[in-house]
Amino acid sequence: MNRFLPLLSLLIISCQHPNAQSDLSLKIPNDRPYTIEMVFDGVQNPWGMDWLPDGSMLVTEKSGVLFHVMGDKVTEIAGLPEVFNWGQGGLLDVALHPNFAENHWVYLTMATTLGDGEGGNTTLVRGQLNENRLDSVQILYKATPNVTEGQHFGSRIAFNNQGHVFFSVGDRFHRDQYPQDISVDGGKIYRLNDDGSIPEDNPFYDTPGANQAIYSYGHRNPQGLTIHPETGVLWEHEHGPRGGDELNIIQPGLNYGWPVITYGINYNGTIITEETQKPDMQQPQYYWVPSIAPCGMSFVTGDRYPNWKNQLLVGSLKFAYIEMLELEGTKVIGRQKIAENIGRVRNVKMGPDHIIYVGIEGEGVVRLKPIL
Repeated sequence: MNRFLPLLSLLIISCQHPNAQSDLSLKIPNDRPYTIEMVFDGVQNPWGMDWLPDGSMLVTEKSGVLFHVMGDKVTEIAGLPEVFNWGQGGLLDVALHPNFAENHWVYLTMATTLGDGEGGNTTLVRGQLNENRLDSVQILYKATPNVTEGQHFGSRIAFNNQGHVFFSVGDRFHRDQYPQDISVDGGKIYRLNDDGSIPEDNPFYDTPGANQAIYSYGHRNPQGLTIHPETGVLWEHEHGPRGGDELNIIQPGLNYGWPVITYGINYNGTIITEETQKPDMQQPQYYWVPSIAPCGMSFVTGDRYPNWKNQLLVGSLKFAYIEMLELEGTKVIGRQKIAENIGRVRNVKMGPDHIIYVGIEGEGVVRLKPIL
C-alpha cells in the first residue's frame, strides 16, 4: 500500500529593530483539506522542480539527471554540463526564465569542478530547451575557489520581474573565511542580469576589491529562496548549525551575520559566539531552535487551499513535514504543521495549477491535492 494515501506593501525591518523570534508554538490542525498523491517516483533526491507552459515538469535529481515528466511519460534531458556529485553538492535547483515561452532558457544550479584546484563549487548555468536536450549551454557564474569539503553548496534560484536572476551559494563549510568577506564567494546571495552580466546597481558594484555580483552576505547554507508574488520582496531561509535556522528578507548590501552572530551552537554543543545581534548586522524575521533543517520554500498562491493564500511554506528535512508560517505583513505570527510524517522534504513549490508539490528524498514528487 502506498504510504501516500490520504493524510489529513513592503515593510523594511531594520537591523536596529530586531524582529527575530522562535517561541511560537507549532499547531497541528485537526482537518486536512487535501490528499497526498504521488506524481513521480522515479527520482531519489528531487532537489528542484519547475513547470513548462504545457504543464509538464522539469525535476532535478541530485546525482546529475534532469527529468522531463509529462504524466506517465518520463524522459531524461541531455546536454547538461558534467555535475560534481559530492556530499551535499550535485545537480541542485532548476528554474525557467520568466519568458521561457519565447526564449526557452532553463537555469540550473549545480556543483562543478570547473576552474583550478581540487574539489568543486556551486555554478549557475543556463541552456535552451529543445525537445529533450539543452542547447547553447552557458556558464553564467562559477563560485570560487574549489574546495574539497562536501558541505554547504546552497542553492536556489529566483527571478524578479526586472530581468534579474538571484541565486544562493553556501559557505562551503569555511565559515571563518568566506561569509563575511565580500571579496570572495561563499555564504552569499547573488544577483545577475538574466544573461549573466552584473547589474551596475548591485550594492558592491563600485566597491574596490568587492565581488560585484554579491547582493547580500553573512549567510550559512541558503536552501530556500523565493519572491513574494504580490510585493516582489525576496525571502530566504538557511540552515543554522545546531539550532539557529533563519528566515530572512533579503535587502541589497546587508550583512546577515553568520558566523559573527547566530542563535545556534556547534553540533558538539560548544559555543560558536555569545553574540546574537549587532547593530550592523541584520536580524532574521524568524529563527528555529531546535533546527528543523529547512529546505525549499514557496508562498501559497491561488484559492485551492482556503485561508492559506500568501502564507509561507517551508519544508523540514529533519522532522519530515511541511511548516506553514502565518504572516501578518512581514511578521511571522503563527506556525502550522501540515503533511506531517511525509518524509525528508527537499523542496516545496506551488505549481501553475496552484497545487502544492513536494519533493521527498527516497520517494519522489507528490502533490497535496485539495479536497473539493
